[in-house]
Amino acid sequence: VEAVEERNMPTEIALLPVVESAFQPFAYSHGRAAGLWQFIPGTGRRFDLKQSWWYDGRRDVASATRAALDYLEYLHDHFDGDWLLALAAYNSGEGTVGRAVRRNSKQDKAVDFWNLDLPKETRDYVPKLLALRTIIADPERFGVQLPDMPADAQIALVDTDGQIDLALAADLAGLEIGELYRLNPGFNRWATAPNGPHRLVVPKDRAEAFASNLADVAPDQRIAWERHQIQSGESLGSIAKRYDTTVSVLKKANGLQGSSIRAGKHLLIPVARRDLSDYTYSAAQRHHQRITSKIEAGARTHQVSEGDTLWDIARRYGLSVQKLARINGMAPGDRLKPGRKLLVGEGGVASTRAMPRSATRQTVHYTVRRGDSLALISQKFRVTVSDLRKWNKKLSGSKYLQPGQRLTLYVDVTRQADNS
Repeated sequence: VEAVEERNMPTEIALLPVVESAFQPFAYSHGRAAGLWQFIPGTGRRFDLKQSWWYDGRRDVASATRAALDYLEYLHDHFDGDWLLALAAYNSGEGTVGRAVRRNSKQDKAVDFWNLDLPKETRDYVPKLLALRTIIADPERFGVQLPDMPADAQIALVDTDGQIDLALAADLAGLEIGELYRLNPGFNRWATAPNGPHRLVVPKDRAEAFASNLADVAPDQRIAWERHQIQSGESLGSIAKRYDTTVSVLKKANGLQGSSIRAGKHLLIPVARRDLSDYTYSAAQRHHQRITSKIEAGARTHQVSEGDTLWDIARRYGLSVQKLARINGMAPGDRLKPGRKLLVGEGGVASTRAMPRSATRQTVHYTVRRGDSLALISQKFRVTVSDLRKWNKKLSGSKYLQPGQRLTLYVDVTRQADNS
């Protein structure tokens, strides 16, 4: 509301996320739209929303709100100050609405929203917002009881002045890690992104203490570091995967220009302060949830013992090392920790109930388009063809997809950003 009022925009625009996502920052659509304001990747980049391995600005409440209002202001100007056309274009694109306006204009018809030939979703979209505005303006008239909400701000943005481990940030703010992630749903990993944004949302009543505690922590202490001796056969890629970081971070931390490394030398590597399973929505925890769902669906597992290697386990279960590593989200050169469970066989069909119970996993209903294939759809949503077949029994034995066919997918929304 504050952001909308600062721009002198109609206040009901603050209700638009109700229509878009029901105010769910982890909402994800069949069109690859994410966040409260449902940005698709391309439009997000157009309005400066970073999308990387570390962070997806489409899910960042503050950044996405800024981008959405920038976009709506642009559309408002583009359609000569008509807010209904701007809202329609936010839903279906300025090209769709612009073509509808030109068609009506050529036929000497009215060019306001109510007289345009627009997609059904868009024809419903604008009235939904107007209906919400009417209900909230006079809830008693419609038999709706709204909760009392304080008018003052409940959250605050605190500048961190650099990358910080989210477990440390949570401790400094007096919060559980899960609560900090829910306030900052744009972050994919165990720390904020190296290249920003360098700020965190915290409850307003914790902001002053958080800023004060943060000031007492030296910048080089906000991330933990480990000294890694390079082994023969290792690459920057395999080392980055092992430590849940990226090649670009390793290069920057160690002043490397290229990707060549030598066995016996050492690298300084930023590492998480706690076990990765403690970071509620980190990549490691989401992987654990995926493994758990497959175990619940009947997949075979092997518990790692002291001295086990991927080669030994793969040979024992008739798998290649590459496949064993892949189905467990590992690299072939990764070390094994005794006690860890590995998938060594496929399970049955995973039901919705067996899917990970996480705010980051969304059910997506996808309508097949002409030219689609299982491979293309799996790449688009970063799932496997095998999973597509498991989730959609009607695909069994079928070679070809039919346009209009409906598929169900269970998509981890934090894997949809560019993997860079």
